[in-house]
Amino acid sequence: MFSFQWWWMILVLPLPLLVRWLTPAAGAREQAALVVPFYDVLQNAFGASKGLQGGAWSLVTAVVMWLALVAAAMRPQWLGEPLDVPLTGRDIMLGLDISGSMRERDFSVNGRTVERLEAAKVVANEFIAKREGDRVGLILFGDNAQVQTPLTYDLQTVQHFLSETIVGLIGSSTAIGDAIGLAVKRLRSRPAESRVFILLTDGANTAGAVSPAEAAKVAADNDIRIHTIGVGAEAVTVEGLFGKRVINPSRSLDEKTLKEIAEATGGQYFRARNTAEMVKIYEVINALEPTEIDGASLRPLTELYIWPLALALLCSGMIVWQRGVR
Repeated sequence: MFSFQWWWMILVLPLPLLVRWLTPAAGAREQAALVVPFYDVLQNAFGASKGLQGGAWSLVTAVVMWLALVAAAMRPQWLGEPLDVPLTGRDIMLGLDISGSMRERDFSVNGRTVERLEAAKVVANEFIAKREGDRVGLILFGDNAQVQTPLTYDLQTVQHFLSETIVGLIGSSTAIGDAIGLAVKRLRSRPAESRVFILLTDGANTAGAVSPAEAAKVAADNDIRIHTIGVGAEAVTVEGLFGKRVINPSRSLDEKTLKEIAEATGGQYFRARNTAEMVKIYEVINALEPTEIDGASLRPLTELYIWPLALALLCSGMIVWQRGVR
């Protein structure tokens, strides 16, 4: 269906006639005037000195140019046929810990050792790609929490900002409570059965204005399910001054708090000691039953203003060319 977005711009169509009517005719009265050094050029452009044929041609070209400009200003559009958009009605916020401890290299991707954050990004990226029909958002937290991507159906945008995330971007601490509080703020206005927050961290709450327990209570009051994921290997062999020794790189992980958060909100707690376990965890979360809602439709919109604008540009070029050959 063809339509004009700004149809009221047609009101400027008679503007040249009004200017012509309101401007006094040359020689109507004697008064001081500015000397226009390029008067002959303007005169030639409108054919005033080259006879009726040249003047008429320039006038027609100018009229077509003005009509094309007005048409472009009215913003012509073509609305395509309605297309059904698959919706599950789920709103999922991903909370990603980017504190300093996420630099720990105890995960592997495609046979190479990588940082925890890098593995989390790879797995979360695949999870997001499967969320067609859901709205997904991204929250990052370190010394505080911030929304990196608001809830959106544009999954590619979420993946893009996820890929650009780096450790320490907002500090080296871990504000778990603030991350939950920010998720509540973003999700509480959504349908009750669709509110899901997935929190991934490798540590304990060490910063922020709100404690995880208080934030979890507010989330539960707002019917927001929180699935928590604790990441990090439990045993890694390292070289020391006295030979090899085994250490636990996840000793700072507060599993007790993460379990309490999940239980208080009706979610689940998962433990990811390696990349394979992390993949399975996201598969489990991915299998959650969606909330059934009415489908939505989308009408493809094509902007057409470029065509009358191109015609106006062509007409202006013809006037310039006509002026040059005279």
